[in-house]
Amino acid sequence: MDQTLVRARGLELPGCINDPREHPLRLSLVAFALLITARQARSQEPNIVLGRPTESSISASVLFQVAVDHYIEYGTVQTSYPQATTTISNIPGTPDEVEVTGLVGDTRYYYRLRYRAIGGGEFLATPEYTFHTQRAPGSGFSFVVEADEHLYDKKGVESLYRITLANEALDEPDFMLSLGDIFGDDHEPDSISSGALDTLHLNYRPLLGAITHSVPFYVCLGNHEGENDYYLAQDPPDNLAVWGTQWRKFYYPNPFPNDFYSGNLDVEPWGIGNPENYYAWTWGDALFVVLDVYRDQCDTSASPGSWNWSLGWPQYEWLRNTLQESTAAHKFVFAHHVRGWGRGGIIPAHSYEWGGYTGTGANYQFDSRRPGWDMPIQQVFETYGVDIFFQGHDHLFAHEELNGVTYQEVPMPSDSTYTIGMLANADAYTADTLEGSGHIRVNVTPDCITVDFVRSYLPADTIGGEHHNREVAFSYTLGDCANGMPARTAGLPISIFPNPANERSIVRMPSSLGRPTITVHDATGRLITRTNNIVLETATWEPGLYMVRAEADGERMTTRLLVNR
Repeated sequence: MDQTLVRARGLELPGCINDPREHPLRLSLVAFALLITARQARSQEPNIVLGRPTESSISASVLFQVAVDHYIEYGTVQTSYPQATTTISNIPGTPDEVEVTGLVGDTRYYYRLRYRAIGGGEFLATPEYTFHTQRAPGSGFSFVVEADEHLYDKKGVESLYRITLANEALDEPDFMLSLGDIFGDDHEPDSISSGALDTLHLNYRPLLGAITHSVPFYVCLGNHEGENDYYLAQDPPDNLAVWGTQWRKFYYPNPFPNDFYSGNLDVEPWGIGNPENYYAWTWGDALFVVLDVYRDQCDTSASPGSWNWSLGWPQYEWLRNTLQESTAAHKFVFAHHVRGWGRGGIIPAHSYEWGGYTGTGANYQFDSRRPGWDMPIQQVFETYGVDIFFQGHDHLFAHEELNGVTYQEVPMPSDSTYTIGMLANADAYTADTLEGSGHIRVNVTPDCITVDFVRSYLPADTIGGEHHNREVAFSYTLGDCANGMPARTAGLPISIFPNPANERSIVRMPSSLGRPTITVHDATGRLITRTNNIVLETATWEPGLYMVRAEADGERMTTRLLVNR
């Protein structure tokens, strides 16, 4: 027998020379075998998305592309895993939702996923991962928020998004929220297929999986997900909204109503079941409310405006009751955008179902347009103590305040130009707009909320030293922060006296700063004046609330002025 052939088949004959340098074919085959082994190993690597954490359980969506047996082992001490779930034999490409139950509240857990090829062999192990069950009142914690990833339409860049995800992981949050326009894609709603939507939702698993093995993930729906009532009605079940809902639920475990979460009780046809689209829960001293501003918006248009848009009575009533019944010290509400469409924060919050007025004027029509409803959404926020409303959609950072409610626009995590939203949408805001990509980090204690805009940069964009990755571009606090984490404020310290005003008010600011530019908008966003005079002549102004922004020496801050006669 030819000895070269024998060696190529992996055999050895007595007396044969075994030095591979003398047998190139054998060397190449060994290298090829190692390559195949490496690829097989990568295909066996699990992808984990944690979701639905409670005081006593958590869901782990475990995805393999090959057939394996797997289980989770876990405990409360690092490297010690005395408990385990039942072993599951998977279907390749189909996530298994593993329910880890019987947990202790307000406790950090450590876990590993064990897996092997179906039928036998040694169980391999992932690195050690972690999660925290529901925090008890009085406990501090942090969470992170991102919005408008937009990788599907090339507004977003994957390399920068990976950096943002890594930055979020470094914050060690208890969980993360995305405010929508994650998966897309409604640009061709009549021709998109179920297979295309499967791919769009699956594509985020390898990216998110880099941190969601230890950071539970919540989905808030955006307009580009296409899950709205108009599309749901287009030749169901073969449409964008049905397929989008099915694939989102297939890959990402969002909350549904149970003893821990409240939310949408609907059970929809076409294999959807509960749509898992709006929900609320309490964590520590904070209430979290996630809205869906699209599913019941208007069944006659894909993008309704004015009074045609609605949150829908069932969700409105649930929102009001949830806020009213909660005794949490802090209340956070999340949605893709005020009224789903348009641009801006407190300016559109004045109008229609959100604020009660028709357009930007003074014609209040809520009672006639929404008979039987208690009050506009903004007034619900004010009445029941919402601290911050978080939204996306506009692709920039913006911070505004309306009648005690902070409106926080969340920037893109993946815009490598750092300017998309600033160039397109900054003029829709009245205060504190910043360019840049990144995420919002929120630290919560019983008495204090601290909000940071953490920027993300590609390495090439930090070479000059002007910026660095993870720099905090803007920060503010709410509440009594003296007894909690250090209070941090942002911008220019100003005050107005008298406030409320009658005929005039004076803007006060540090004498060390240069001459200011002062801009005043009314509650609808209409420009009232732009001046360098610190004396504001208010005698001719209509009674009401005004936003006053002062800028000097590159610093700026916005405060409120009430004109009252």
